[in-house]
Amino acid sequence: MNERRITYREALREGLLEALRTDERVLLIGEDVGRYGGTYAVSKGFFDMFGADRIRDAPLSESGFVGAGIGAAIGGLRPIVEIMTVNFSLLALDQIVNNAATLLHMSGGQYNVPVVIRMTTGAGRQLAAQHSHSLEGWFAHIPGLRIVTPATLEDARGMLWTALDDPDPVLIFEHAMLLNREDAIDDEVGAVDLDHAVIRRPGRDVSLITYGGMLFKCLDAADILFNEGIDAEVLDLRSLRPLDESAIIASVRRTGRAVIVDEGWRSGSLAGEISARLMEQAFYDLACPVARVCTAEIPIPYPTHLEQAALPQIDDIVAACLEMFHDQ
Repeated sequence: MNERRITYREALREGLLEALRTDERVLLIGEDVGRYGGTYAVSKGFFDMFGADRIRDAPLSESGFVGAGIGAAIGGLRPIVEIMTVNFSLLALDQIVNNAATLLHMSGGQYNVPVVIRMTTGAGRQLAAQHSHSLEGWFAHIPGLRIVTPATLEDARGMLWTALDDPDPVLIFEHAMLLNREDAIDDEVGAVDLDHAVIRRPGRDVSLITYGGMLFKCLDAADILFNEGIDAEVLDLRSLRPLDESAIIASVRRTGRAVIVDEGWRSGSLAGEISARLMEQAFYDLACPVARVCTAEIPIPYPTHLEQAALPQIDDIVAACLEMFHDQ
């Protein structure tokens, strides 16, 4: 095993670079992905390496360039479309929901749409409401789309490879607060599984069910809980559609308690969907009601102290778990 330390940003870059080098059908489309090198410098230098035919700068028109990506996919290419931030994906909602997700079904199975759409999600950088929301739960509502949320370096690099092999549209949500996170990665790690959740920390007393940017807060919370005598299991969902329902149910059946940590808003959230499935399939395995830790139901504020107050924090996760045991 040959390990080295890189950032999440570098892992994303390596995945893109590998895809462009190994398959001439792969091209990157988005705002500032070319000469500027990407809003988050993920594609820096790619324009000089691969040229304007494969690294395509797009105008400020999300509907236009997402639509171009869908058309290119139908035409036999493997486009990767980069949307600067999840809030801007709403400008391309018609293309994503009415075209990418439906064309296979509308054409009677004649046209797959193998497009990969990447976008940053999440808050924590004081960019205010129009650049900071977590809308991946909305997209996970849509049949015809696969929704994945890489949290680790291995997933940041490897999910793209797997997504490009999928004949149908895949949306990858990359949390902005993970971009500078550094960790060790094995050089031999390649494409990763998109279908299954992963237990990042085994435990016996409570299941912390989460994904993306919340994963590391859950792991930190689990360490604090361990010192309180509570052994928390941390389940990284990785795929929000389809959900790995078996892994969720199996974890909760082992621990008897569930806290769902979701950076989305609580009303109509993915956390609510997971909670409902637990009620349907694991009700009699639960020692107490399911708990949810979600973002406050407001547009994300600009001031740092209000932004942090709105987001799920480690203390909130710990408190939700402790309450379960104090009430026993």
